[in-house]
Amino acid sequence: MARRRRQQQDLERVLGANALFATAYGNVGSSIYYALGVTAFFALGLTPLVFVIAGIFFAATAATYAEGTVRYPEAGGSSSFARHAFNELASFGAAWAQMLNYVITIAISAFFVPHYLSIFWTPLRQNPWDIVVGAIVIAILVALNIVGIQESAKINVALAAVDFATQLLLVLLGFILVLSPHTLVHNVHFGVAPTWANFLLAIPVGMIAYTGIETVSNLSEEARDPVRSIPRSITMVAVAVFTIYFTLPLIALSAMPVHEVAGHYQTVLGLGPPKGFANDPVLGLVEHLGIGGTLLSVLKIYVGLLAATILFIATNAGVIGASRITYAMAGYRQLPAVFRRLHPKFKTPWLSLLVFAGFVSILVLLPGKTNFLSTMYSFGAMLSFTVAHAAVIRLRRKRPDEELAFKARPNLRWRGVDWPLFAIVGGLGTGLSWIDVVVQYPSTRYAGIGWLVLGFAVYVAYRRKLGISLTETVRAPVVIGPAAALEYRTIVVPVAPGYASDEAMDLACRLATERRATIVALTILEVPLELPLDALMPEALAEANRDLDEAGAIGESYGVRVIPRIVRARNSGRAIVDEAKRRQTEIIVMGGPRRVRLAAGKKRIFGDTVDYVLKHAPCRVMVATGRAAA
Repeated sequence: MARRRRQQQDLERVLGANALFATAYGNVGSSIYYALGVTAFFALGLTPLVFVIAGIFFAATAATYAEGTVRYPEAGGSSSFARHAFNELASFGAAWAQMLNYVITIAISAFFVPHYLSIFWTPLRQNPWDIVVGAIVIAILVALNIVGIQESAKINVALAAVDFATQLLLVLLGFILVLSPHTLVHNVHFGVAPTWANFLLAIPVGMIAYTGIETVSNLSEEARDPVRSIPRSITMVAVAVFTIYFTLPLIALSAMPVHEVAGHYQTVLGLGPPKGFANDPVLGLVEHLGIGGTLLSVLKIYVGLLAATILFIATNAGVIGASRITYAMAGYRQLPAVFRRLHPKFKTPWLSLLVFAGFVSILVLLPGKTNFLSTMYSFGAMLSFTVAHAAVIRLRRKRPDEELAFKARPNLRWRGVDWPLFAIVGGLGTGLSWIDVVVQYPSTRYAGIGWLVLGFAVYVAYRRKLGISLTETVRAPVVIGPAAALEYRTIVVPVAPGYASDEAMDLACRLATERRATIVALTILEVPLELPLDALMPEALAEANRDLDEAGAIGESYGVRVIPRIVRARNSGRAIVDEAKRRQTEIIVMGGPRRVRLAAGKKRIFGDTVDYVLKHAPCRVMVATGRAAA
């Protein structure tokens, strides 16, 4: 039992703030390996300033995602926020923009993998070999995901730590060896290098530095204590990423300054091969640190292999994200039901993997144009972020008196509403950035708008075929059979002291073993009215964690996947019902109280919480009683 408890404590850490941060940083931090060169192409000497401005917008966006995700701890991010704030049509628009983000993330991450492997074979730095190898990377990862290879959370955490430490090491070496304030000042020629148009375009392009914020939203359904872990992890990501992007561009532009060549200003940081390092900017930085000999060779091999590995993992995260969001969209009747179909043997959404993560991503990759990929990402990301900001603003206005477990700041109280200033500023920034990309980059404008038109055309046609309103939220029915939708096959098991929780878990595990279901072990922290919902309550929290550890140990003995969940609420019964509704669970298995309770002189079999769940549950309820309750 002690071994089981230790393993469950490891699981808690994996699903806590530190591992959420590591997973998100593994995706966000990977963008430094391509964002630095792409942004420098447009911003030249103002690249550091562009990353600071983009960082401000990212901080506002991070606050929006923290509040929205804690409010609705479910996969989907901006799409989920829009569904609750507006309607299904708005949700589809956000989801379709997210799909574009995932497709571009897959393409651009895979495209840069061979660039960093060029330390072993130089032709990999440019077309056509980078296209060929990038397509092979995508094909391999799609095949692995169809087979059902799982990511290792511990490996992701370790690589994220090594990646962040390496980036900090490069910053430290750069500050010591090459940083030159004089060079940085002379890099800038306002209105000329860069032009104002390029400077404004560089801001949304620089936002590709902050890819991956949706990762935390997608993992929120498995976070043990979302009220605590999600805001902390998002804040940690924002601070860590801003630290790197505030410092590393200063080093890079000191080492590779802006020069005038034939009447044009340029930096080798933003030029393509063979003369420039736009395709492998971090390797370019390593080469210009002033280090020579064996140490330089070793450092280049280390950075090249690390970057290729991180980008490979980021590509895989994009593949997983694309398949998940397609599957979710089909579950909400936004895309044809065929995309929910699971492989009969591997039980994975093989068609969505092949179509979006595979075919569409490789199609986008084929031109081999980094600038096009970056502006297309900006198109989708700015649109998705703007919808997220608008949704949080709308929710604050729509439900001004709703008590929030986490409320981001700063806010302005006006006419009975706490208006989220972070979302207003962030929405204006991302919205104007989206308009800037659409106006200035014709190829992106036509491709991006074409993507939206195609998506909405399919959505409208499919909805009309089913006879469903464009704005109505409709869940697809659960498929029963060999290709059952495993994500929907969940059993919610409330666990609490004084109830027959062990008996309930034992019964749920036997059901889960027979039907290959996932168990959500749920414990409720009933917060008194005089305390805020995010109050610490350390003793109650420690007891809740012990209960969840015990439930996880029982699940492990059966070989059943158990998701531990802590929910802060005013009423336990209502919180259990709400969780069952949100997860679309088929059955709730709960334990009855171990002591007999009397009410109005009558013997009651169950307590208030069980009675409430039996009356209001959206699904079947099974009650297991302990011996003492007889």
